Amino acid sequence: MAPRLSIYLALAYMMILVFCCDFEPCVSFNPKQLNLSTIVTHWSSAGATWYGSAHGAGSDGGSCGYGSAVSEPPFSSVVTGIGPSLYKSGKECGACYQVKCTKHPSCSGKEVRVLITDFCPGGLCASDSAHFDLSGTAFGAMAISGEEDKLRDAGVLEIRYTRVACDCPGKTITFHVDLGSNSNYFAVLVEFEEGDGDLAGVYLKEASRGFGEWRAMQQSWGAVWKLDAGSELHPPFTIRLTSQYSGQTLVAKNVIPQGWKPVATYRSLVNYL
Repeated sequence: MAPRLSIYLALAYMMILVFCCDFEPCVSFNPKQLNLSTIVTHWSSAGATWYGSAHGAGSDGGSCGYGSAVSEPPFSSVVTGIGPSLYKSGKECGACYQVKCTKHPSCSGKEVRVLITDFCPGGLCASDSAHFDLSGTAFGAMAISGEEDKLRDAGVLEIRYTRVACDCPGKTITFHVDLGSNSNYFAVLVEFEEGDGDLAGVYLKEASRGFGEWRAMQQSWGAVWKLDAGSELHPPFTIRLTSQYSGQTLVAKNVIPQGWKPVATYRSLVNYL
């Protein structure tokens, strides 16, 4: 009787998972991967510079495509461009790092969490094994209070960095439809992912398609993902996200409604944390 009971319980559990993922937003976790919220912190060395205005966000959104959102909460201009070794052709857009400096008299040694929003392709960004081109705001945040300008005057610093989970209080994952989207082509900027922050895969399912028929989207540029369907797409769309670092999967059910519009922003009810 015991083996038969175990089989029944296993089947029941699988049915619950299927029901959850097909009818409601859900999160699953791959225990073979690491979770940034529980991983032991490991610090490494990197170079750091800053760009843009002293109290700004570096640039207006940068190469990840976040636009003016980088200067608004929860980012609040505490963002960074990153060198090629960490940018990984835009795959790391949205990832978060803790940075700190200790080797300049104006360094406070306090940890500052920054979000990757931009790419720094040349100079020290390319020659250093790891390099952060911080916004003026983020660079100054590493300073002793009142000595932000002195630290920025240093120009180039050696810092310590570590990968951490992202935290976007009060935010759910948001999908901003690209201007060029139409009935046969759909592209969307994904933002405000907590936890890993970066994405390994994005998948779309049309309302007209049956259970399990997901269509893989391709990274277009930065944090923008696209599906060139070649035929008419039928909303509403459910979007499934797989995080890069831990392999967590999240489903935003019918997040893109019928009658969706290019440039419109649609907020889901879900997030990773």
